[in-house]
Amino acid sequence: MGKHSAKEWIGAVRPWSFPASAMPVIVTLGYLFAGHRDVAWVNGIWALLNIVVFHSAGNTWSDWFDYRKGVDAEDTFGVRTLTSGMFSPKEILALSLSLLAVAVAGGIGLWLRTGMPLLYIGIAGALCSLLYPLLKYNALGDIVIFAAYALLPAVGTVYACTLQMDWNVLYIAVPVGLVTVAILHGNNTRDIRTDRRANIRTFAMNVGAKASIWIYCFEILVPFLWISISVAVGILPVWCLLVWAAIFPALKNARTAFAFFENGPSAISGLDQATAQLQLVFSAMLALAFFVSGLLV
Repeated sequence: MGKHSAKEWIGAVRPWSFPASAMPVIVTLGYLFAGHRDVAWVNGIWALLNIVVFHSAGNTWSDWFDYRKGVDAEDTFGVRTLTSGMFSPKEILALSLSLLAVAVAGGIGLWLRTGMPLLYIGIAGALCSLLYPLLKYNALGDIVIFAAYALLPAVGTVYACTLQMDWNVLYIAVPVGLVTVAILHGNNTRDIRTDRRANIRTFAMNVGAKASIWIYCFEILVPFLWISISVAVGILPVWCLLVWAAIFPALKNARTAFAFFENGPSAISGLDQATAQLQLVFSAMLALAFFVSGLLV
């Protein structure tokens, strides 16, 4: 393992994808700042760091599975840590298991600081990471991502910080989660041809390329309407309308997605990374809105 540079090791865990796991927690911390008292912020930061480590383990675990299954090959888009020969499968597997061990240890520590509900949430999250490749191969990846990087982080972070179950946090988990799922959906839409060759089934394959493009646009645009309606009916503070600052990259991504119809998969080769950037901006604006609201209360 020593022959690789630190930059290569960092690249192997796909840090560009970390907004998918980190931002739901950061938005939830903003939500707590705006509307809760007696918040254990140390636990919140702990949860944030731990989910990023879990995400890193999940990324490398998925890459190892995809390489073994033949889903990732020399002519596929996306991560090339294994297909380029930069890393061996044993190295990526060892990295994944090491990261998973660190994440599990961190999760146990946070559970001991809180209570049993966090143990159940943590087990569910760990199972999502471990079973994700197999579930993705059977068209369930989108559901797993929505649970692992939206619902569970939001509910778990609230509990870790307050020792209470606050289901109202789902009002912000849903829109953030839709954009997160769009990262995977854009990736799977691009890879329909090569995934079919590998004899797996993804949700994008089941609905077809044309429908997948429209679903992708739904996933990145409906969150803006969700937030607006939630503000209009008084569920969320008016400052949450700051998320509309992210509409421009969202529309740019939608135009990129529609280019698929004319130019094929190559037109959306970078759509997953662009969607991760959109998720970062959307969630950052939502988190900022809650922090501003909290300061002005």
